[in-house]
Amino acid sequence: MKTMIFFYTGTGNSLWTARLLARGIGESEIIPIGGASDDDMSGHNREIIMCGAEAVGFVFPVHIWGVPRRVVQFIGSLIMDTAGYYFAVAVNGGQVASTLLQLRKLLERKGAKLSAGYEIPMPSNYIPWGGPGPEDRIRERCAAAERKISEIASIVRSRGRGPVEKGPLWQNIIFSPAYRLTFRRVPGMDRSFWTDSKCNGCGICEKVCSCGNIRMEGERPVWLHRCEQCLACIQWCPQEAVQFGKRTPRYPRYHHPEVSLKDIISLARTAREGRK
Repeated sequence: MKTMIFFYTGTGNSLWTARLLARGIGESEIIPIGGASDDDMSGHNREIIMCGAEAVGFVFPVHIWGVPRRVVQFIGSLIMDTAGYYFAVAVNGGQVASTLLQLRKLLERKGAKLSAGYEIPMPSNYIPWGGPGPEDRIRERCAAAERKISEIASIVRSRGRGPVEKGPLWQNIIFSPAYRLTFRRVPGMDRSFWTDSKCNGCGICEKVCSCGNIRMEGERPVWLHRCEQCLACIQWCPQEAVQFGKRTPRYPRYHHPEVSLKDIISLARTAREGRK
């Protein structure tokens, strides 16, 4: 296996990106980042990173202007080849800030170097601040992302060195401190979730939650305060009954059109089983 691509996804943008990268690079395998406990990763994933891949990639969404908690834990657990070729793609709704610079520092702490780091703007799934935009805008962003992914795949195929992309200075000044302030608070941010009268107790929200943060009680979901803010529960609810705060009832839902509910349920099940 020449290239291994580890990915983390909630609503499908990063899964779609990882799939296209693997297709463009060739001889690649995509592997979900899942099953992390608060302390460690499974020995299986530790062995994967050591088994001779010529290149290793990380594809993940930007969470609150930084690297998601699960990805931070995953990187921290790895035993890495300090001479290896590592690349990353940060999928975001338009504000990558210093996410990839943060990832570079995480790798440096493990003795590894980030050879290339790219941002991919995609339709936003952070519905508490609004929807993904009109359909034509969604199509434009996905088309632009596909073109950039093709360019990234070409660079990775040749093991080229690339930039570590970042947002404009104002993003780094404002959003990096916000990320640091909120990082430890993320698990409890699920207190803002609630369900409206459209909830029919189908349990999809529980099934798509990869960190096992939702339990159905009396045909209603209960959030258990170990949230990762992936927003799979709100975006995949077929009734659009899951809400967050006061504004989401008026916003349209979004998940990547080329990723299925079956895909996300399967990935979430695997991640939950890995946590046991």
